[in-house]
Amino acid sequence: MIELRHLWTLLALRECGSLAAAAKKRFVTQSALSHQIKELETRINSSVFIRKSKPLAFTEEGTRLLLLAEEILPKVQETENLLKQGSNSTHGPLRVGIECHSCFRWLMPAMEAFKHKYPEARLDLSSRFLFDSLEALEQGELDLVLTSDPVASHTLAYQHLFEFEVKLVVSNAHPLAKFDYVLPQQLLKQPIISYPVPLERLDLFRYFLEPAGIAPGPQKTSDLTNVLLQRLACNDGVAALPNWSMREAHGLSLKALRLGKEGLRRPLFGAYRRNASNSKLIQHWLTLVADEAVSPLDSH
Repeated sequence: MIELRHLWTLLALRECGSLAAAAKKRFVTQSALSHQIKELETRINSSVFIRKSKPLAFTEEGTRLLLLAEEILPKVQETENLLKQGSNSTHGPLRVGIECHSCFRWLMPAMEAFKHKYPEARLDLSSRFLFDSLEALEQGELDLVLTSDPVASHTLAYQHLFEFEVKLVVSNAHPLAKFDYVLPQQLLKQPIISYPVPLERLDLFRYFLEPAGIAPGPQKTSDLTNVLLQRLACNDGVAALPNWSMREAHGLSLKALRLGKEGLRRPLFGAYRRNASNSKLIQHWLTLVADEAVSPLDSH
């Protein structure tokens, strides 16, 4: 198969008029250039230039290859430049999907830092694709997704950002408040307050109750974190929340308990398309998220 390097060599040979000068232009030795030309001639079963001709003359086959080089190489170079500009650009939109209701508050510092450093970028945070965000990412409707549940995919890559702890939050008046941690059986038939997420998708159910065969009580939902915390303070049920959620519980009589003796920890990943044209912008955003999130995640 004819390769691009063969075509570049032919153009250099026509421009320079000799093997020695062409080798210098291509940053290879004259021996290496001669070997490359012989390789090409073997592949096409024909010579590409007339030996010992002065000035250098190309054969009919060599001339056809030169025409091909003139047609193809500028397009290749233009496409390469456009791809480099796209991946290195800090302009344009960055559409971030979030699978976590309570992430917005601790993401604010990262958003502000990002906007300050890259004012030409347009950052859009969205929870519109809450249950289908990875599918939306694959289809190009999002550029990046923050998720704790990666799904194997040939088109998506996942960058681990950090781990966070999920804790059981209860009213100080709740019988469980006297413990430092709870076991699954202690939550048998306990009312669960959560965001409007199906029970089977809750970390509390998937990674704590279901493996132990424990059925919780009725599920109650709240869209807003502050409303959910108020309901907990009123002893309306219990909730499993990321540890950063307690930063919004100032003035409320609440206690956060570990789920199990060792606690329940979950990862957070940044998912993006492997062939993303704005990969540099994505990496800047992920770096800021990881840096800015350290402080709130270490609390409580």
